[in-house]
Amino acid sequence: MRNRSGSHSAFFFEEASLSIIVDAHEDIAWNTLCFGRDYLKSAHDLRRSETAGSAESVTGVAMLGLPEWLKGGVAVIGATLFTLPQRRRSSLLEHSYRNVHEAHALALRQIEIYERMADRSSQIKLIQTRADLEVVLKTWEGFDPALPEDPQKDQRQIGLVYLIEGGDAIREPAEVAWWYERGVRLIGPAWVGTQYCGGTDEPGPLTAAGVALLKHMRPFNLVLDLSHMDEPAFLQSLDHYDGPIIASHSNPRALTNNLNRHLSDEMIKALIQRDGVIGTLIFNKFLLKGWETGYPKDAATVETVVSAIDYVCQIAGDARHVGIGTDFDGGFGMKSTPVGFDTVADLHIIAPALERRGYSAADVELIMNGNWLRVLRGALE
Repeated sequence: MRNRSGSHSAFFFEEASLSIIVDAHEDIAWNTLCFGRDYLKSAHDLRRSETAGSAESVTGVAMLGLPEWLKGGVAVIGATLFTLPQRRRSSLLEHSYRNVHEAHALALRQIEIYERMADRSSQIKLIQTRADLEVVLKTWEGFDPALPEDPQKDQRQIGLVYLIEGGDAIREPAEVAWWYERGVRLIGPAWVGTQYCGGTDEPGPLTAAGVALLKHMRPFNLVLDLSHMDEPAFLQSLDHYDGPIIASHSNPRALTNNLNRHLSDEMIKALIQRDGVIGTLIFNKFLLKGWETGYPKDAATVETVVSAIDYVCQIAGDARHVGIGTDFDGGFGMKSTPVGFDTVADLHIIAPALERRGYSAADVELIMNGNWLRVLRGALE
């Protein structure tokens, strides 16, 4: 990718907006469930209330909040329904599951949290259809992140799309239809290993139940999220599922020591061949070899993030297969992100850094929102 300009960029430039951001992965309801975080409040308000508390020690310094989403133009979010198996639970976490029925209940409680957020604020909209998506995007017309104050701030909406992270919440493959009716539009079968496949730190292939799960997903055109899947399961899924695919929050394996968690070049190439999109995860440990929690924040910068994005673009030969999937508040917080990232509102600093690296305005737009919007528009009815 010599000039970093994809041949299809102009078309998508007309369908998206350089000013807004789509973040494919945020653990909003999980943090509300476990730590009582009210994400209609500012991240700074949450920090003040959590100083030296269990939330900060377990999941890090808060980075998310409605005021920050609005300020940063983070218009659409992959809102997770994350479930934690008890075998991986720390002593400071109360909520975990011992069986699929408990996993199901935990995910359902998170849907109820999102529903309450939408009931409490007209600026939170749950996206289930393409029309819902377009309504949200229309509210962002005229947004300019460079303005010190957005005069239309009170009219903007944040769109949340449900993403199951860890397939055990789906008690059996046929239950996909029930979850679809509840609004789920993206499914990630793995976190660690599940009944459906091997996952992070628990390797294994796609199981017979996993094959059945993909079969039941297809009639609904659900987006398959390959993040956290072990490599054999990942590659098998591409053979078994011909619907839309993504990796919502995964980085190139070549840039990190966390090998089972991230994507080999072979996995990246395979996903690109299927027109998939990879969300760049903004966590120093997954951007730098050898970095560990507690090391200096400023070991990484926005240029480190751009290098992870560029790695995928160079393999692809264009900018059509990478986006943002921060995983903010997903077990790490502000102190574990690159310098320059204080809250989610700071995601906008990625765009000028990409331009400095030589990316065209059209390609920057694809990375910041256009690629994810292409996936969502293609998947939603």
